[in-house]
Amino acid sequence: MRSLFLFLLSFLLGPALAWSAPNAHEILTASDAIRNPGRPFSVTVTLTEFQAGKQVDTSTLVSYSRTERQGDQFASLIRFVLPARDAGKLMLKNGNDMWFYDPTSKASVRLSPQQRLLGQASNGDVATVNLAKDYQATLVGDEEIMDGERHTRMAHKLALTAVAPDATYASIEMWVDAENNRPLKARFFAESSRLLKTAYYRHFQLQLGAERPTETVIIDGLNPQSVTLMRFSDYKARAIPDSWMQRDFLPRFQPN
Repeated sequence: MRSLFLFLLSFLLGPALAWSAPNAHEILTASDAIRNPGRPFSVTVTLTEFQAGKQVDTSTLVSYSRTERQGDQFASLIRFVLPARDAGKLMLKNGNDMWFYDPTSKASVRLSPQQRLLGQASNGDVATVNLAKDYQATLVGDEEIMDGERHTRMAHKLALTAVAPDATYASIEMWVDAENNRPLKARFFAESSRLLKTAYYRHFQLQLGAERPTETVIIDGLNPQSVTLMRFSDYKARAIPDSWMQRDFLPRFQPN
């Protein structure tokens, strides 16, 4: 009799349980929407490198991002502002291609998203990316973690495997707040499964209609004394012409 009761209960609750189960792709998509505004925008990115707690380098960039015509992935144009020796240099990420333009030589060269930009930040880290477009997500489970503000959070743990040829990392472990889908922490791995870096997303503030992380702390996978802080400020919704995302336009680019 008890077996029959359990069977009937599972039959009745089955659809509801299936409906309420978290979906890894939907969680990652919701987390992407918190990191990235859903309209063309610009943001100032300040990178600061620390070694054993001492600041050793800094750089300021302005990133212009918009979704591509097809695929909902972002294209990004990054303008170097500081230090003065780098002012005016440009980096373009559009689809599988990434280019660096130096106005002094008036030449553009192909870059790798994995190439280090400053400290622990790679070129791909400063380009706006929807992870749900580049990675296959699997829900590993839920667990408590310490976030970037040193608060304990219940989080969905996702395992991401690269499916796009231009993905910056071979795989990622990501923790997303189970309450509101905020990105909390990520561990980035090379194809060899070596841990490259750990990132914490923190200092959520209202920017372009949503509470978004305004700081990312990146810690080297081998040396925890090597830390890079990415600060995001001055978010602006703005029109970004298609031409800005073309390599041939780089010599004529003028910010407005």
